[in-house]
Amino acid sequence: MPRIIFVSGACGSGKSTFADALARSLVRRDHKTAYVIHGDDFHGGFVEPEEKGGFFVDGQASDKVLWEDILRFNWDCIIATAQRALEDNLDVVIDYVIEEELPRVRELAEKNRASLYYIVLTADGKELERRIRERGDVEMIERALFLKNKLEAMPENQGHIYNNTDKSVEQTVRELVLDQYLIM
Repeated sequence: MPRIIFVSGACGSGKSTFADALARSLVRRDHKTAYVIHGDDFHGGFVEPEEKGGFFVDGQASDKVLWEDILRFNWDCIIATAQRALEDNLDVVIDYVIEEELPRVRELAEKNRASLYYIVLTADGKELERRIRERGDVEMIERALFLKNKLEAMPENQGHIYNNTDKSVEQTVRELVLDQYLIM
């Protein structure tokens, strides 16, 4: 039975680093190929005009894509890519922020008779801020703290939160008991 392991969390929580390390660990342990999907890779595909004074560039209306449309596009790409990997009987490890999209991931798992694991990484606010500053994304600090609070308060995330404050990615992979994060 294929597995979908979804890693969510605020900016700076270590989703991408953890997803890569977890996939490598599972491949070594289970001798089964995994496919890793970084949701930010789809977002990074958008190359837009620079904003100068709202949605106008040099006095002309910009064709800047709305965030809601980018998010919908990203999720469509994540689901389609995961579907393709599952069709090849690969385990899928996905990292992206889940706010309201968990039903789509559940539907994907049901459709493919896949086990679904859901992990929400978090860290204390000062740790998130330190990590974000270290990678040079200072403008993301406010968003990270907002997402941290939102994700930790969401009822569907209770029992799926893993705090990795002051832990290396290797320590997190060793300590995390995947079966504790099984949804279906």
